[in-house]
Amino acid sequence: MSDIQLLQIAPAARPRLPEWARKSPTHFESLNRLKTGLRALNLHTVCESARCPNIHECFHRGAATFMILGNLCTRGCGFCSVPKGNPRIHDMRLDPSEPANVARMTAEMNLRYVVITSVNRDDLPDGGSTHFAQTVREVRKALPNARIEVLPPDFMGDTDAVARVLDARPDVFNHNMETVPRLYRRVRPQAKYRQSLDVLRFARQHRPEVMTKSGFMAGLGETQEEVEQLLRDLREQDVDVATIGQYLQPTRRNLQVAEYVTPQRFDRYKEFGLSLGFKMVFSGPLVRSSYMADLVNEQAQLA
Repeated sequence: MSDIQLLQIAPAARPRLPEWARKSPTHFESLNRLKTGLRALNLHTVCESARCPNIHECFHRGAATFMILGNLCTRGCGFCSVPKGNPRIHDMRLDPSEPANVARMTAEMNLRYVVITSVNRDDLPDGGSTHFAQTVREVRKALPNARIEVLPPDFMGDTDAVARVLDARPDVFNHNMETVPRLYRRVRPQAKYRQSLDVLRFARQHRPEVMTKSGFMAGLGETQEEVEQLLRDLREQDVDVATIGQYLQPTRRNLQVAEYVTPQRFDRYKEFGLSLGFKMVFSGPLVRSSYMADLVNEQAQLA
């Protein structure tokens, strides 16, 4: 067999992880202490389930993004490592004590900024929005002076469900686009690009006093022109804050990284976004939608 033939059948080489995309320092004591508290109340965080590279840093500074509606998602996005569930096979009943337990945990942590997200629950008639709204209300009761950011799913475009969460009066409504429209079929096959934009537009119209926010990943095969168009689309919905971070393959079952985007290009994306009128664009290799959410919110309020 010739060298040419060997090259033809060899698997494509994965791009090497550059220094700027490497994970933050470890803080195992803080990590284990917070995990113990979470497990005692049967609570989950997207930090753990989605294998966030910033988990040690965030847990060390006493920050976490609570993930409600259980730990099984009814969707199978190519980028996400959150466990997948089928209601016909798995027990996916909601825990009625979850909203109160989230509130209890946030009070124990004495948080001044709380971020709540969830799995997708397309099996539920309301998408889990009633449970989501109740969680926001319980946290507000426990921490009346804290700011609350919600990061809900698209609820399959059900604006009644979106309104239910907004009417619980969060301070920030965050809904992620995740990627550019061309890549949706591969990255986010059970979601619709236009539908997510509509959710953000509805949030602005229904509760104009609530700050709106959205995030997406770079390094999945998108072009710079597509990223710029996505930012334009978000501004057309009057979104206040955008977050942009490097996609990192969480497990071998997930999509491979197409490219490691340089910090310089992340800076260009930030500059372009700010030129469109965003109050804040948080853009960098290790940026995640809820990473440093309290500081991002503070800067956006000052803009």
